[in-house]
Amino acid sequence: MEAIGIIEMFGFVCAIKAADAAAKAADVKVIAIDSNKPANAETVEVPLIMCVKVQGSVSAVEAAVEAGARAAEACTGLIQKHIIARPTEDAQKMALRSSVGRDRVGHIKNNA
Repeated sequence: MEAIGIIEMFGFVCAIKAADAAAKAADVKVIAIDSNKPANAETVEVPLIMCVKVQGSVSAVEAAVEAGARAAEACTGLIQKHIIARPTEDAQKMALRSSVGRDRVGHIKNNA
């Protein structure tokens, strides 16, 4: 199993910037981007929590997570980052889950 890196921040644009920085920093694959509306969404400036997940060798994931975290911190702020060096099969399954892109499943007409 390859390592998994997780970067959590506020806002969709910030997530795209973090994913871009992570992918450019090391030989990793962006495996998922998740979104979550926190319970206190009405009181925060950017009410959407985003999570970028990358996968690759441990050293590549470490470099990618650091680059993505710096990009998130410069944008709306980093919430948390974490690296799983040897994910279990269950952790791998959860890492691949993504809430972004579900519209491609077919419930939006003419969206491939």
